[in-house]
Amino acid sequence: MSQAATCLRRKGGKGTLGSAAGNGRQKNPGGTMQFGIFDQNDHGRYPLTEQYDRRLELIAHYDASGFRTYHMSEHHSTPLNLTPSPSVFLAAVAQRTNGLRFGALVYVLPAHHPLKLAEEICMLDHLSHGRLEVGIGRGASPHELNYFGVDADVAPAMYVEAYQVIMQALTRDEVNFEGKHYQFRNVPIDLKPAQLPHPPLWYAVPVPEGAAWPAQNKINIVCGGPIARVREITDRYRAEWVAAGHSLSALPLMGINRFVVVADSDREAMALGRRAWPSFHKSFMKLWKLHGTQPRFARLPEDFDTLVENGGGIAGSPATVRERVRAMTEEAGANYFISQFSFGDLAHEEVMHSASLFAREVMPMAQARLAQAAGS
Repeated sequence: MSQAATCLRRKGGKGTLGSAAGNGRQKNPGGTMQFGIFDQNDHGRYPLTEQYDRRLELIAHYDASGFRTYHMSEHHSTPLNLTPSPSVFLAAVAQRTNGLRFGALVYVLPAHHPLKLAEEICMLDHLSHGRLEVGIGRGASPHELNYFGVDADVAPAMYVEAYQVIMQALTRDEVNFEGKHYQFRNVPIDLKPAQLPHPPLWYAVPVPEGAAWPAQNKINIVCGGPIARVREITDRYRAEWVAAGHSLSALPLMGINRFVVVADSDREAMALGRRAWPSFHKSFMKLWKLHGTQPRFARLPEDFDTLVENGGGIAGSPATVRERVRAMTEEAGANYFISQFSFGDLAHEEVMHSASLFAREVMPMAQARLAQAAGS
């Protein structure tokens, strides 16, 4: 997952246990748990047309099952992602779901013209009747940026300027901007998003010091990596949140993202993960190996057992997964758990079964925790 930016709101309450929304910002009183989906849409076992059809069916199932948000990545020139245009794919998602929120995690800003992306954001927000979540970042892969003619060393500065332009375009009637990479003068803006002043933003935080800006700006975060580091990030976020004068009762979401396989038994879940993982890992590493480099933050082991042992994945029966999710979120200090159910060569039916078991057997634990907290 590359770096991002969001702040969430959810209509209808699906996948949102004990939360309240207001002013386009998701509030999360008391640290109540919520559940979302992350999807790379990597190369799988189906022809591309069939993969799109099955994935849209799966996302409709996520909607019906009560997950809060569907987050998708943006990657280019790699089998890691076969939906390289988030806006195109999310337009289809908007028409096949009713309550599910959705968005890119992230839009790679240096690969987009900021004014055009702002227009796409407005269109998607209206097509979905205000269900869009917008993640923004500079991109995790320098090789993908280079293929687009973007110098990876320049991308951070482009990202900052593009973000400023997009925020102007979403919140003002005219864009005026003078930067090193983008210059705009007296550009009239007619489109405005459905969620005012703009759709919620997400930010992916890989290190504790990266939590300051999103906390100060009331932006929700998502984290990968080791649990201990995630805890450092969420603790830093809370500290920055309080220092900025915000109430802990209105904390945004602090998410943790993990690969998840749920099956009828621990043995079956591990077998599915072991079978599917090599295909995903090959896609994930293709460009890095081609260029003789390694990811800076997202280091994934070659075997599924190690992934589960180091906490990057969870596999097991509903009881096993429920306990691991409970322990992991508490240890990480997170209030939002994001599952990546579909990866590698997992079959459509296998992912549907996994997500169904999770929704039926794992997600209600948040309600139980709320009831326990209320009675204590």
